[in-house]
Parts: sequence; structure tokens; C-alpha cells
Amino acid sequence: MITLIKVILCLCLPLVVFGQAATGGDRGILTPPVSRKPRINGAKVYGVRPGHPFLYRIPATGARPMKFSARKLPKDLKLDSHTGVITGTVKKPGDYSVTLSAVNALGKAKRKFRIVAGKTLALSPPMGWSSWYMAYANIDDKLIRAEADAMISSGLADHGYSYINIDDGWNVKPGATDPAIGGEPRNADGTLKPNRNFPDMSALTAYVHEKGLKTGIYISPGTRTCGGYEGSYQHEEQDARLFAKWGFDFLKYDLCSYSKLMKDPNDSDELQKPYRLMGTILEQLNRDFVFNLCEYGRGDVWKWGSEVGGNFWRTTGDLGDPQKGLWDSVSKIGFSEAGKEQWAGPGGWNDPDNILIGHILQHDELVPTPLTHNEQYTHVTLWALLAAPMLFGGDMTQLDPFTLSLLTNDEVIDVDQDTLGKQAKPVYRSGDLQIWAKDLEGGSKAVGLFNLGESETEVTAQWSDLGLQGKQIVRDIWRQKDVGIFDNEFHASVGRHGAALMVIRASR
Repeated sequence: MITLIKVILCLCLPLVVFGQAATGGDRGILTPPVSRKPRINGAKVYGVRPGHPFLYRIPATGARPMKFSARKLPKDLKLDSHTGVITGTVKKPGDYSVTLSAVNALGKAKRKFRIVAGKTLALSPPMGWSSWYMAYANIDDKLIRAEADAMISSGLADHGYSYINIDDGWNVKPGATDPAIGGEPRNADGTLKPNRNFPDMSALTAYVHEKGLKTGIYISPGTRTCGGYEGSYQHEEQDARLFAKWGFDFLKYDLCSYSKLMKDPNDSDELQKPYRLMGTILEQLNRDFVFNLCEYGRGDVWKWGSEVGGNFWRTTGDLGDPQKGLWDSVSKIGFSEAGKEQWAGPGGWNDPDNILIGHILQHDELVPTPLTHNEQYTHVTLWALLAAPMLFGGDMTQLDPFTLSLLTNDEVIDVDQDTLGKQAKPVYRSGDLQIWAKDLEGGSKAVGLFNLGESETEVTAQWSDLGLQGKQIVRDIWRQKDVGIFDNEFHASVGRHGAALMVIRASR
């Protein structure tokens, strides 16, 4: 038997303690304050289809005002030097190597950035926000605009978050007695209608785009969405072209009532059919759509999601199922991603659902997440290792310092957005302890140490089991500092339901 972890209940002061319990205020924050010097963040690669609208906001932290520039930018793209927003089109297919720069009164930052004009989108896991877990179907134009404003004012956009995704509840709900959402769902020619809470979809997307952000829309291939709103059944192309006309950049396609139209709801061929149809339609549109397949892991979607045009796919049921405890869902769903890593990579990602921290709905009330600080560290650590889409499900207008520290640690984000595009896999699992490792660009490894047990425990990772040799530099990326040079093994104390996230690189 391979021995990767030595477990000892801590009876003395540990070398390093991770995931200590905390209860509110600023306690428990490990992420250092953001420097006032410029730093360019987020993904290092961006996919776009030739001739389609290009929109990218350079994510950069540091004191404002800041001036942006880009060397070797494709000629049909333009950069606003004050906002860092790049617009235009890339007319010719190709792999363009660009150098981005950001300058303020305290210094200058540079970063290599690849623009790949081809057939593949989502070359790194999408980052953004979704409305469902903080509002359910109780959404309107004002709420979406407020969340877009908050993505900018909170600084989330400066760390790479870019999608503002509208979930269920934006269009007409047939049979509803509330005039704001009820009525005829389509015009006489079949054109889909938004409900009265969304008076002008084109104006809404334009508002979001002016900030350098992107917008997402939601519907079902069935006759109704999960919330009972109008679906796209037999209007697929008409609806997709309308979404493009309105200016959306992302589509979540939720199975919902379509399962009632299937002879066998778990048959892989039947499950693929509506997604293959919509994927083909989206590829023919005059703008890019990141395509999110939401069918809850049925039919091993991870094995065929890319084939039908998907860019990421839900691998399980809802993380925020109100009938289940959130910690039980996070631990069960997150760690169940083991074995799916071979089907994840640039252009197509496994999705264990949104990041449910901050203020989220619990029993129809918007309240702080029930997860402890330890459990939140485990949640975000595991999602980063999994190269999962970083879609925040909480209210961005109510971000406390602790939640921000979890969402804006750029070294943790770099693990998620790593250009190599590898999903971590478990290298050891025994009882309440797990270690997951992920290969990174440049030869280093991201290693997560997890303690699902009820007491603080020392965990030791041995080089032989991680495929390492010789002296290695171990960096605690939650604290963003090297903790030392180690030979053969590294050990740390991990708290109850807690996690540690390290990057290990060779000592030269």
C-alpha cells in the first residue's frame, strides 16, 4: 500500500495551521491586502471566433488612475487606455501573442496574453456571477444592473470575473396571475418575450458591455424552464438568434421539462439531442456564445459535452439543494469529481455548480452562507484545483471582507485559470483525509490537503507519491508566501473541515 499521508492528532503547536475556525468580522482572512502597485490578473489565454465581436476588460489591480497598453494587438482590435477594455474583431484565424501593460504612479506591470482566433471558446474556466442562488426567479432589470455595478465597484472584475449571468425568471411564465410575469410568452410570429421586469434586453446587455463585462441568458430546451417559464422547445433557432440580437454572450441550457419529452431520461443519445441541436445553432450565429450544458450529470455528460458544442457541463445535481445541508453538498459533490479529469480541459470544463459563499438564499431568505470559514476555504480550494468555472452565486452588493478575500486571491485564481488546463485528481484518500494534485504550466504542482473530519489533524505529503524528487519550495498560496524548502515531504496541521492549498516547485 502506498503511504502518502501520516495522520497524528495534534497535541502540540503545529508548524503551520490552515483553515482555522472563525466567526465573523475580519478573522480568518488569509489573503494579503491587494498591492497598490499594478498587477494584471485572470486568464493568460482567450478564445474568440474570427469575425465575431471581441470584448475583453484587462483585469488589473492597483491604485487608480491606471493607464493600459498592449503590444502586438491584432490590428482590428482597439484598446481604451483608460478603462483597459479591448473591443473590435479579429478577422483572421491565428494565435496572437500580446503583451499587456498597466501603469500607475507606483509602478508598471506586464503580462503575456494569447488571443486564439479559432473554433474554441472558454480556453480557461469562465469566471463571473449567476443570479439563481441569491434570487431564484425573483429577478428584474434593476437587480441585474446593480450586480453588474457591484462586480466593478467591489473589484471582482479586476481579478478576472467577467460574466453577469441571468438565470431563470426573466421571461413570461404561462398561467401566472402576476401581470409582471404572466401573459402570452411569444408574439404571433413566435418571437420570445421577456416579462415586464425586463423592459429592454438590448439596453441591459449594452449597459453591461459598456463596463467591459459580458452577459448570460438562461432557458430550457423543453416547453418550460425549471421555474415554469417559457422554454425553447420547437423555437430553438428563433430563440438563439434573438439572444444574439439582444447581445448576449453566454447561454445556460437547463434540461428541466425536456426530460418529460424523452422516452428514457437517462439515455445518452436522447440527452445529447437537444444540446447537439442548440450547439450547432450557436456555432452559426454572428457572435460568440459560451454554452453551459445543465442536465445534472445524466448520461455521463462529461464524456460527450464537448462533442455537442458545450464549453462546460454540470456533473451533478444542484449544489444548493434546499433539502440538503450545504456542507454535505459541497463535500459530496466536489470530491465526486474524481475520475472525470480526463474529459476536462481548454474549451470544455466539468462544472460542480456555483460557488456558494457570501449572502445566498436559504429557505427563501438572503442570509450569509451556512458554511464555516474552514468549509469555505475547502469549497474555493477544491473548485480552483478542479479547474471549475468560478461562477459566484452570492449577492455582489453585500460582499464582506472575508468573502472578498476568498474570491480575489489571485494566486488561487491562477491555479483555476492555469493555461495547461488540467483538472486535479486525488493522489490519496483515506477516511476523512484527502490530497489532490494538479499539474501546472511550467512544471510546478498545486496540491490541496483536505481534512473532512471533526478535529484538527496533521497531514504529511510525501514527494514519492506526488511524483517529485529532491528539494522543493513549498508556497502557501492562500497566504501568498513561501513557507520553506523541504526534502522528501511537507506537513501541516489542517483544521476541522479545512483545507490547505500549496504550490510546490523545484528548488534551483
